[in-house]
Amino acid sequence: MPPRAAWNYSATPVVVALRNRVLQLIALYAPGAYSLRPRLHRLRGVRIGPRTFIGMDVILETDRPHLVSIGANVDLSVRVTVIAHFAGTTAADATGDESVTSVRIEDDVFVGPGAIILPNVTIGRGAVVTAGSVVTKSVPPLTMVQGNPAEPVARSSVPLMGTKNPREYYRTLRPIRR
Repeated sequence: MPPRAAWNYSATPVVVALRNRVLQLIALYAPGAYSLRPRLHRLRGVRIGPRTFIGMDVILETDRPHLVSIGANVDLSVRVTVIAHFAGTTAADATGDESVTSVRIEDDVFVGPGAIILPNVTIGRGAVVTAGSVVTKSVPPLTMVQGNPAEPVARSSVPLMGTKNPREYYRTLRPIRR
């Protein structure tokens, strides 16, 4: 074993993984949904835009946080889970390019309590994912989805998170006929 001074602890994968897990655990229940929690996830490698709300008990990809990208003015409600990879299922696994994003949540998105977002999904600008939904495929912009698997149920002409008054969002909400 080399002398202690020769070890580069910051470069060892075990230390990085342990650091990410500790930051994840602190972020689960730390105060500061607009400040401390996003900052802790940024330190882990998640790309997060400004004015993003991360609710309590939110899990953002524990093993490969760099595969998650979250835009500006996004609301991730309590107990949202974002899973960015299963072994061999992401674009990064297929191409070997670890900079490829697996889960992208664009600007002005609202994700309801208990929702689960799975790998290789983009949630478009202004979309709404209702409580308890399981998102298995990409969501178009300004679309509300619900269910398991999440299916489009309505469209709007303005984003819920981008409006000053939610009534404006609800007035423009139009159901999707099947």
